[in-house]
Amino acid sequence: MSSDSGAHILVVDDDEDILRLLSMRLRARGFRVSTANSAEEGLARIAVDPPRAVVSDVRLPGRDGLALFEEIRRTRPTLPVILLTAHGSIPDAVDATSRGVFGYLTKPFDSQLLLEKIDQALQLSAPVSGDSLAVPLTGEGHTDKWLANMIFRSSRMAELMAEARMVAASDASVLVRGESGTGKEVLARAIHLASPRAQGPFIAINCGAIPEQLLESELFGHVKGAFTGAGNARPGLFQAANNGTLFLDEIGDMPLALQVKLLRVLQERMVRPLGATRAEPVDVRLISATHRDLDAAMAQGQFREDLYYRLDVVSLTLPRLEERREDIPLLAAYFVHQVAGKYGKPISGFAPDALEALATAAWPGNVRQLYNVVEQSCALTSTPLIPLTLVQRALRVPALEALSYSEAKQRFERNYLVQLLKLTEGNVADAARIADRNRTEFYRLLQKYDLTPAMFRGDHNTAAG
Repeated sequence: MSSDSGAHILVVDDDEDILRLLSMRLRARGFRVSTANSAEEGLARIAVDPPRAVVSDVRLPGRDGLALFEEIRRTRPTLPVILLTAHGSIPDAVDATSRGVFGYLTKPFDSQLLLEKIDQALQLSAPVSGDSLAVPLTGEGHTDKWLANMIFRSSRMAELMAEARMVAASDASVLVRGESGTGKEVLARAIHLASPRAQGPFIAINCGAIPEQLLESELFGHVKGAFTGAGNARPGLFQAANNGTLFLDEIGDMPLALQVKLLRVLQERMVRPLGATRAEPVDVRLISATHRDLDAAMAQGQFREDLYYRLDVVSLTLPRLEERREDIPLLAAYFVHQVAGKYGKPISGFAPDALEALATAAWPGNVRQLYNVVEQSCALTSTPLIPLTLVQRALRVPALEALSYSEAKQRFERNYLVQLLKLTEGNVADAARIADRNRTEFYRLLQKYDLTPAMFRGDHNTAAG
C-alpha cells in the first residue's frame, strides 16, 4: 500500500483498455482515480477536482499529451505530470523532462516502475496549507497545528514526536540533544505549541553565540546604570518569556559563572536583573538544547552536575538526517515550496534522478544542509523540475563526465586492452584468446590505440594507463 494511500490520480488516455487497466492497478494500491479520454476532458476534470498527479498518454485526439502538460504547467506549475507513449524516443524524453515533465515511460511499461514514479511525484506534491505542509503523525493522516513545521513520515520521528506530545502536557524541563542542523529549535517550538503555554511567548537564544559579558544581561536584564552603556533599564529574556517558554540553545557552551546564576533562577523561580537589589518572580518553562556531550563536560568540570539534573528532567534526542532518509523527499518538497515562493519561481520539485541524489547523499550538516542545498538549487534553476546537475553542484559532488557513445566505447576498449595486456604480460596470443578475437583483429585494435605488447613486458608493464 502506498504511503499516500487515497491520493487522487488523474489518468488521461484515449484507449479504454489502457484506462481500465491503469485504473484497476492504481485503485489496488489505494489511490483515488479519475479518468479522461482527451486533453480537454482532463483539463476540465483538473479544474473541478484537482489531482495530486497526472498520468497521460502522449498520443491523444486533438491536443496531445505534451500540449496537455504545457497547459498544466502554465496553470498549475506544481502538479507533476507523467507521460506514457508507445512512440517514445530518447530525444523526446530528454526534451520532455527538460521542460518539466516529471516522468516519461515508453509502452509497454513496467507497472512497478510507473507506481514508483507516482510515489515519487506524490512525495513532491504533498498537500500544502499556508506556509506549512500537512504531515501525518500516524498513518491515519492526523494533523495538528503544533506539528506544522515538523516534516516527517519516518517511524523514528513519529516515535519522537509522540514522546514530545506527552512531555508538552507537563511543565517539566526538557533537554533536546542532537547534532547541529537536526532541528532542535523547531522541536522546541513544537513542544511549546503543544503545551498549555501555547498562547504565551516562545523566546529562543543561542548561548554560544553571545559573549559572556553580554549573555547575563540578555538572560536576566539590567537596571539603568548597571554597567557602562546601560542608559536605560532593560528586561531580560526570562522576563520576556514569562508565562511562556524559554529555549536555551547550545546550553553546553554557557560559562560556569552563568550556570550558577541560571541554577538559582530555576530553583527560586525569581530573577534579579544586573544592578538590581530585588528579584522578580517569573513563570517560565525551560527547554534547552546541546550538541555537546554533557556527561564528558561534567567529567571535565565544564558543566555543573546540579544544573544538568535540573535541565535533563526529560531528554529527547533528534536523529541525524541520514537516520531518517525516508523523510528527505518530503523535507525537500517542503523547502522547495518555501523557497520557490520567496524567489517567485514556478518550481514544482526535483527531477527523479536529482531526488534520488538527495535521498542517497551524505548529510553531515543534517536538515540545515538540506535546506541550503534546496535554496541554492532553486536560485539557479530555470526549469520547473530542478535537474541533477544543480543538486550535484550544491552538494559539491563532481558531475559525471559527459561522453558521447563513441567516446565512451573507445575509452572502454582501450582500458580493456590495457588490462588484458597487463594480465598476460604482453602475450598477444593469450590476450586475444581471452578476448575471443583472432590475433590479426587484436593487433588492429592495439594499433588503433597506439599500444604495443612490449609496453607490458618485463620492466615496461607499468606503462600505459
